[in-house]
Amino acid sequence: MEQPLPLLEACRIGLRDGDDGAELLADVSLTLRARDRLGLAGPTGAGKTVLLRALARLDPLSSGDIFWQGGTVHGSLVPPFRAHVMYLHQRPVIVEGSVEDNLRLPFQLKHHHHRQYDRPRIIAWLDRVDRDQSFLTKRHQDLSGGEAQLAGLLRALQLDPQVLLLDEPTAALDRHTATLVEGLLAEWLADRSAERAYVWVSHDTQQTERMCDAILRLNGGHIQ
Repeated sequence: MEQPLPLLEACRIGLRDGDDGAELLADVSLTLRARDRLGLAGPTGAGKTVLLRALARLDPLSSGDIFWQGGTVHGSLVPPFRAHVMYLHQRPVIVEGSVEDNLRLPFQLKHHHHRQYDRPRIIAWLDRVDRDQSFLTKRHQDLSGGEAQLAGLLRALQLDPQVLLLDEPTAALDRHTATLVEGLLAEWLADRSAERAYVWVSHDTQQTERMCDAILRLNGGHIQ
């Protein structure tokens, strides 16, 4: 029986600093298949965030290729690719307005305009992380770092991505809410209606071991 295509594959990718040419990633390869829970570990400056951004094609590669749906990701394929493979920064950009304004925003974009904002779905997720619907009315300037992380996560989840690239997704949350977010992401991954995977970066070693089945260790942009 033919094996399904990977959700995402990086083949010997490298990346250099655009200013001084310093090597940031070198010869990194990985494959993500449905239900994969991959952790990235390593000291500060090891290249974890650089790798996540490279996997999302947010920065130009100096070598290697990213494969998605059986082909390399370049040119006109990059925007639809990013609609399915999403990078979540630990400090997400929240635009002016309410949380709900931020959640509605993606549906104005070309690759999501055929879909509609689902408020009941969002409220159900908020309940899952111990928040009520009043959270939707909070203004951008009033959000704590943790609340901004929650808004950014919900904004991504509602778009049903295939792959989430999670950069310290609970770093600004209290322990209780972090545990609830872990549960929400575990449920998202386990949903058999779609093929999904994630890559998780955390400085919390116990969290990485709890939320990931395999861990890649980076140092100096190299896999150890």
